[in-house]
Parts: sequence; C-alpha cells; structure tokens
Amino acid sequence: MQEVLIDIKELSKVYKSSERPSLDSVSFSVLKGEKFGVFGPNGAGKTTLISILCNLLQASSGSVLYHINNQQLNAKSILKSIGFVPQDFAFYPELTPVQNLRYFGSLYEIPKQQLQDKIDFLLSKMGLESVKNKKVQSFSGGMKRRINLAIALINDPEILFLDEPTVGVDVQSKVAIFSILEELNHRGTTIIYTSHHLKEAEDFCDRIVLLDNGEIIAINDMQSLFTENNVQNLEELLIKLTGKTFRD
Repeated sequence: MQEVLIDIKELSKVYKSSERPSLDSVSFSVLKGEKFGVFGPNGAGKTTLISILCNLLQASSGSVLYHINNQQLNAKSILKSIGFVPQDFAFYPELTPVQNLRYFGSLYEIPKQQLQDKIDFLLSKMGLESVKNKKVQSFSGGMKRRINLAIALINDPEILFLDEPTVGVDVQSKVAIFSILEELNHRGTTIIYTSHHLKEAEDFCDRIVLLDNGEIIAINDMQSLFTENNVQNLEELLIKLTGKTFRD
C-alpha cells in the first residue's frame, strides 16, 4: 500500500475581489510516487490549488501537510523538496542555460562541484549541451520548455509540480519531456500535473482529481472514472461532469 505524501484537508481560498471561493473545502490525499493529475474547466480552482501546494499562495482556511522522510511538514517547510514548472517561462532569457542553472542552484546552496555535475547532467539529459553557452532568448519553444524543466530539477525534488509543461512544443520535445518525467517517476519522484492537453494527460496520469467551481466533483484512477461514468476518454468525462457551457 502506497504512503500518503500530501494530506489536504478542508482547503479553501477566497480572493478579496471574488464573490465565491476559488477553492471550497477541498480535501484529498496524494500518494508517494504517483503521477497525479489536477483537471477542470477554466476557473475551476486548479491554479489556486497548485499555488497553495507550492506555498506561492496562502489558503484562507484548511491545511496542507507533507509527509517527507518520516517528518510531518507544512507547505513553508518543504520548499527545498519541491520543483515547480510553471506555464510561463521562469528563467532569465538574457542568460545562458549554464548561467540560469548556476543561479537557481545557488538558491539551494548546493556545493559548487555538486552543482556543476548536476548542471552537466541536466543539460545532457535535456539535449542542450551544444547550446549551453548561448542566450536562452534565442531558443525555440521546445528548448525553452526543456530549460524550464531543468531548472525545476536542479535540487533533485521529491515532488514535481507541472503546469502545462508542453505548451507550444514540437512532438520531439514533447516525447523527450515525457521520457524524462517517466524516468523521474520511476526513480521515486511524485509528480502533480495539470494541462489542457487531455490525451497527453490520459496517457500519463495514474490518478486524477476533477475540480469545478472550486469543489471536487470526482477523484479516482482514470479507468475507474471512465467505467463509473460510461465514457471512453478524459475529454468525454470532463464534458459529462462539467457541461458544455463556455468558461471564460
């Protein structure tokens, strides 16, 4: 039986400018070593949830507890144990891959030689060795996504958060990114993933939670949800449970 890694209880978030909660008493657990998907239409609360889990945003109420190395930690205590790949690029475009990785690695106080070895490994893994001294601003979309991922992996995170990690990339970069993610997961990294690429998500995730209007409307492994709702794929499931009305 898999261990609980993240325990989320009665989590709510109400923005001052909003009339209703972005998250409304959400409770569930993420298991150690799983590939866990967070899905729902626009405005469902996905970004708010992941932002709270990464300690980028403060919840209005409720709790998030992490169980790492036999310790029970809150979100503020796990920053060195997580990696986050945001939808927007999170690097300095005027710097090279080496300079970006060296800077972000220094934030984790990684010893100099260990950091250099990690940089060399990641650049090789991401297929960026030949451009390691070129400014990132000159890179293609796929190359930028790969350096985004490399930065998130510089601290060997136990938990990796992915927000639309393959937006705008070519098929070769997409295959390379998912090959790396599968390898990481095989080695024990827990991955929490959200995307609008539903077929991609369907192939990747072990278990998912569906949100709508800040509430959980379904949570289970993919095949069980398909069977329970008499649908064939994730797109059909989302339409059946959230409707066809436009979400802006």
